[in-house]
Amino acid sequence: MNDQEFVSAPALILRSLSADPERRAIVTADGVEITAGDFATATYRLAHELIARGVTRGDTVTLLTGNTAEALGARYAAGLAGARVVTLYDGMSTPVLAEIAASVDTAVLLVDAERYAEAAELLPLIDVPTVLRLGPGPDAIGEDVIAASAHRPAEPPAVRIGPDDDLGIRHTGGTTGVPKGILSLHGPYRGVFDTSFGSAGTADEAPRFLAATSLAHLAGIFSDLTLHHGGTVVLQRTFDPSEVLAAVERERITSLWVLPPLLYQLLDHPTIGRTDLSSLRQITYGGCAASPTRIREALKVFGPVLVGVYGMSEAQLISFLTPEGHDRIAQGGQVSVGRPLPGVEVVIRSADGTELPTGEQGEVHVRSAGLMAGYWKRPDLTAEVLRDGWLNTGDVGYFDADGNLYLADRVKDLIIVVGGHVYPSEVEDLLLTHPAIARCAVFGVRDAQEAEHVHVAVVPAPGQQPELADVQAFVTARKGRIYAPEALHLVDEIPLTSVGKPDKKRLREAVAERAK
Repeated sequence: MNDQEFVSAPALILRSLSADPERRAIVTADGVEITAGDFATATYRLAHELIARGVTRGDTVTLLTGNTAEALGARYAAGLAGARVVTLYDGMSTPVLAEIAASVDTAVLLVDAERYAEAAELLPLIDVPTVLRLGPGPDAIGEDVIAASAHRPAEPPAVRIGPDDDLGIRHTGGTTGVPKGILSLHGPYRGVFDTSFGSAGTADEAPRFLAATSLAHLAGIFSDLTLHHGGTVVLQRTFDPSEVLAAVERERITSLWVLPPLLYQLLDHPTIGRTDLSSLRQITYGGCAASPTRIREALKVFGPVLVGVYGMSEAQLISFLTPEGHDRIAQGGQVSVGRPLPGVEVVIRSADGTELPTGEQGEVHVRSAGLMAGYWKRPDLTAEVLRDGWLNTGDVGYFDADGNLYLADRVKDLIIVVGGHVYPSEVEDLLLTHPAIARCAVFGVRDAQEAEHVHVAVVPAPGQQPELADVQAFVTARKGRIYAPEALHLVDEIPLTSVGKPDKKRLREAVAERAK
């Protein structure tokens, strides 16, 4: 597809919205319904307003936004104007957000009402040419750009976007310094819209997606696909299991995206048995390791609607496990991430680059049209993971004889102990079969001599009080002595990162604080 024929994802989404202006496109966290026509009109006008203020191809528009309709509209409008988009993630410290805003050469910072308080802390730390509000709010945060755009044309701007133009920069969850920025282009992302992935609708029913996790991450992608496929996006500010279940019943939600720890929260919620789940057509999960025990439980509760996905910002979607593919898990098997998508090549290699045969565990390498352009301003890091068109994912996995891919863990999550090494997810999977353990997170802790030790944080099952000696014996008998945790920490909840993964950095910090 050449530049003249190319239609970017934002333009494609807006075309779909404009074609059916009366349909309900968005339901805000406050229950306000927005039609497709009204949303498209506001987005086109905002794009023209950004262009009038000097935003052009190659500029960076940075968003300090929550799960709002304004956030979605701003992302699309910036894309229509030709700008690359960066979202400042909720949950990162203000100094790190300031460093990210500077590192991506922010030309315009757009702030919505959900994050005005953060903006007040951030603005003294940054030097951004233009700061604008996405709606009414404090004058100190800038002009209301939505109000200013009211007189602009309600039509697509005449900005030609090509497949090799920058789409945006997504940042990894780095623990020190500025997280790595992953540069993506319009072409690879546009390719996702040529598939049926993320639609979760039927011939007689439009999809209704519940965005209960951050739009800055995968919920944003599912929202894009839902709007493109003629559906409705229902927004929630944060993930609350009670509110999620209530929304599924109230809004007749067809599609939901969760990370495994969030899926477990739904399963453990007392209202799950009283909630009408019959509208659900697809619950997509992924992002971190999933427990076979809890997935089997989810299959019983939700039925054959689970879809497992494996992907990453550096490579988009790599593989997926269909509802039918969950049959072997239901029969006692391990959790596979399914088979690679058409057009995606996956090989397993040893540390020296040798391709490994079926059944042997090694590093997962991927080649596809969806690979990132590279790490923003970091050619050194790009060269480490991108070689000859192949991406070294940093994950450890293997293929079975049927072509299903299994992941063991991240290479960097490896805990080196005396006598061998431990992948946390393997121990977590085992511990979740213990009757006294509801949820857990296994992590490594270094001592004064830099030796690593296996620790586990445990949320006890109701009425249970697991003890270290019992847990050690349980693990030793089933996996071996080196896998047994040396310390057990009972917690009310496993802390999660802003994207919903177990926050093992916080768990380590809590251990260090107690050791003082």
